Amino acid sequence: MVALDYFSVFLIFYQFLIFHSAQALNQTQDSCPKEFQCGNLGKLSFPFSISSQPACGLYTIDCDVTPNPKIHLGEDVYTGLNQRAYDNSFRVLDLRLNDLLAKKSCHSFDRSLAFPSSPSISFRTNRNLTLFKCSNSSTNDHFFRGYEKYTKCRGFSIYYKYPSRRKKEGHSDAPQGDASDNCSQILLPIQRSSLSNTQKSGLFDFLTANFKLRWSLSDDCNKCYSQGGRCLTDSNNNFHCSANSRVRKSKRILVAVAATSVGVIAVLVVLLLYLRTKYSLSMIYWKLTKREDYRNVKAFLKNHGSLLPRKYSFCEVKKMTQCLKNKLGQGGYGCVYKGKLHDGSLVAVKVLKESKGRGEEFINEVASISRTSHVNIVSLVGFCFEGRNRALLYDFMPNGSLEKFIYDAKFGANRQLGWQTLYDISLGIARGLEYLHRGCNTRILHFDIKPHNILLDEDFCPKISDFGLAKLCNKKESIVSLLGARGTIGYIAPEIVCKNIGGVSHKSDVYSYGMMVLEMVGGRKNIDVAVDHTSEIYFPYWIYTQIEQDLELGLTGIVKEEDKELAEKMILVSLWCIQTAPASRPSMSMVVDMLQGNLGSLQMPPKPFLYSPSRSDRDMPITTYMV
Repeated sequence: MVALDYFSVFLIFYQFLIFHSAQALNQTQDSCPKEFQCGNLGKLSFPFSISSQPACGLYTIDCDVTPNPKIHLGEDVYTGLNQRAYDNSFRVLDLRLNDLLAKKSCHSFDRSLAFPSSPSISFRTNRNLTLFKCSNSSTNDHFFRGYEKYTKCRGFSIYYKYPSRRKKEGHSDAPQGDASDNCSQILLPIQRSSLSNTQKSGLFDFLTANFKLRWSLSDDCNKCYSQGGRCLTDSNNNFHCSANSRVRKSKRILVAVAATSVGVIAVLVVLLLYLRTKYSLSMIYWKLTKREDYRNVKAFLKNHGSLLPRKYSFCEVKKMTQCLKNKLGQGGYGCVYKGKLHDGSLVAVKVLKESKGRGEEFINEVASISRTSHVNIVSLVGFCFEGRNRALLYDFMPNGSLEKFIYDAKFGANRQLGWQTLYDISLGIARGLEYLHRGCNTRILHFDIKPHNILLDEDFCPKISDFGLAKLCNKKESIVSLLGARGTIGYIAPEIVCKNIGGVSHKSDVYSYGMMVLEMVGGRKNIDVAVDHTSEIYFPYWIYTQIEQDLELGLTGIVKEEDKELAEKMILVSLWCIQTAPASRPSMSMVVDMLQGNLGSLQMPPKPFLYSPSRSDRDMPITTYMV
């Protein structure tokens, strides 16, 4: 107790010195204004500054141009329409591009989106379209099969895909093979309405010059600015913090404080000896482990800060969720709450429990989703990392998860979703997985595809969510290594459990997808001991037998021939996906093609191998097992 009393006195003295040194540091800041009024953009602050004080920011804005100020980003100038401070974004207009698009001029394709590259700040847009500008050559069509072709420009053609949810190609924007050297890649913004447009329009109909531009400040620059320094970039494009003389003077004050901390170390030694008698070594080890988790996540956020969405404080999280009042659901990861941002838009806030595996789940979730931009992948709006408090903010999905539309007992036997909707959902999920496997710069393996992790928006467009078990790997890697099993029982691919079946790869997601779609078809769990007939307990085997023997499917909600064809197509594709050997399963690109193709072109797959009846189905209960 005496040691603790000395520690309390010393702690008060130490806090006194810190308080006064912090005051001295604040008094040494530059004369640059913390905020300035800028036309219809409202109040702005660092990293932007007015044109008359360029040293106060990274980029300047002509605020005397009213009502729409001019934002200077390198050699490009954008007209600022409005600002959303809560997510660090501007609504901007590219006047030159706007004029070209209005005239449907081919010079529009000379205005590819390109923002300054800096280790201090990064810029990005949410909705854009990748086009390929190729000089006229007959060989280009071979590389761009499945693309639309715009041929009204002299000397070159434009290859692109429609951004609509109902697009027919079902492939990622990457061409099939290495396009010839006479092609260049262009990035142009698209209108939000084009994502929900089911009618094919002309190329210029969904391009726009009016778009939202988001910016993210790096942790290094943020720290440098908070200490009164300037964020600079050297000749090698590396970050450099230039501190002025007044900052160096304030640092000398902090050196004096640091000298006193030597005494604190001595007191802490005494305190640790005291704690050792009060707490077990296991408790101390647990605390050190959690501290290691914190350091791992903090290092990740520092290294990837410029690529991540906005960071929120836990106080902001509690405010937007009304102190975690409206719970939407919960699971092993934590709880999900309904929240509202400053602009009134709704979000789903996942508040995580104590992390496992050195913060791996949190890192996986943020790292994976921040690399994606696809209509069938849930959007990460922001995150919170504040001590033990960790949360993830997503776009709110009004219809919740797919799970409640498949086997919610309160709805009885009446199918809630029509077969066309079920088919569209299965096709959307397939496109999302194809994007994760082929469309990203880094291949993302999800490892937890199941109905609970598929969210539905107001139009029942599916969004793949929950990347806590995901693994990022190089596109050239066909086999990945796992330290332990990942996934949920009933959806885990057999090679994850038994290594001699084959290597773990993107085909593991294909297996999980197939098991999930079979549950969508049957409106029940694949293994259901509550059914009347023992032969129906394992649904994949039962439905295979029905199709093989051309028997009645016995599925609810089939009222016309088109429904039956959609159901059979989903069943055959799923049975291919759940083949035991990974090599026998199709890729997600092939799955999309199979779903969009004719039913008559689909071959009957082999019987599900994970089923093993001991005798006749009528005589003995069946046995299902994982190999």
